Amino acid sequence: MVTSPNLGPTVVRNMTAADIEAVIALDARITGRRRERYLKPKLHDALEKAGIRVSLVAEVGGRFVGFLLAKVWYGEFGELEPVAVLDTVGVHPDLRGKGVGTELLDQLRMNLAALGIRALRTEVAWNDVKLLNFFHHEGFTPAARLVLETDPDSPASRQRREHRIAEHESKLALGE
Repeated sequence: MVTSPNLGPTVVRNMTAADIEAVIALDARITGRRRERYLKPKLHDALEKAGIRVSLVAEVGGRFVGFLLAKVWYGEFGELEPVAVLDTVGVHPDLRGKGVGTELLDQLRMNLAALGIRALRTEVAWNDVKLLNFFHHEGFTPAARLVLETDPDSPASRQRREHRIAEHESKLALGE
């Protein structure tokens, strides 16, 4: 447990529905915009749909100062073993570097180990140096996986779609 000067110890607990507005407000302070359309579905899933609830919040001196949204997947992307995925982590800007993020991750790791889950993954933008440094300090390393993405509305994607539609229409015209 980390003690913040003049505030007291960091208390980490399971996230509840009563924390939703505090999570959204802290995220807005961190990112500079309210991301309710992103966070509300994630929070709903974490609190209502998840069979195993692993999302956490941190308080210092009774004040909400941090959160992490995580979930457990069984068999995603060809994996045979369960894996935990850390979606979002946020710590009040005034308390960064004071151990709050570490306390959240330590509790998450302890909870996951008790569940027999041996992998915790997250994604970070390659140029987010502060977050990369934090995760490096917390023992994260690059995964042996390659993340792929595409723009579903790129010119090449549109051309492939149009080609498939034309082929389908041609077959229909020929009675195939």
